[in-house]
Amino acid sequence: MNILFADALRKLRMKKGLTQIQLASLMFVNKATISKWESGNRLPDAAMITRLARILDVDVGTLLSTVAESDESLNIIMVDDNKAILSYNLLILEEVAPNAMIAGFNWPQEAIEYAKVNRIDLAILDIELGTASGLDLCHALLKINPGTRVVYLTAYPEYSLDAWDTDACGFMVKPLTPEGVRRQLKKLRYPFSLGGVDE
Repeated sequence: MNILFADALRKLRMKKGLTQIQLASLMFVNKATISKWESGNRLPDAAMITRLARILDVDVGTLLSTVAESDESLNIIMVDDNKAILSYNLLILEEVAPNAMIAGFNWPQEAIEYAKVNRIDLAILDIELGTASGLDLCHALLKINPGTRVVYLTAYPEYSLDAWDTDACGFMVKPLTPEGVRRQLKKLRYPFSLGGVDE
């Protein structure tokens, strides 16, 4: 546990008058991630520390000096235009991949902007995103980083044929479950360790 970093982050956030939820929104992560940083159970990666420094108006060195070691963790994003479903699914991903950096987005453009400054290991995308398409988002993310593993999550199994015309690695039908995520991720073209139990 890195209590030094956790205490520094909590004090800087409170000095700016931000709640954990407000900071999470500015950081494009969920509140649970901020909570884990502030409890010392997880450290942000270098890209997240840089963003934290900018948001909290503090020198990057001030934050980096409190981090004893830098652990680059798995970076996962989920994109779903339904806020309630997205919030619930982010909790499932936190359970399945407790050591990962997890961020959720309602709009494809937000995910694209995030991907431009962060290496995305895994992107779980809804196919119907309002007026946008998860299929198009897949192409955009892979153009930014061809190593991103994309898994579609949809309520419509009939999209599976269209999905396989992209370079996605997987396809899941809603509702999302921890078991379904673990099962799907074992089938990825390039599997990785989630750092959780029951792998």
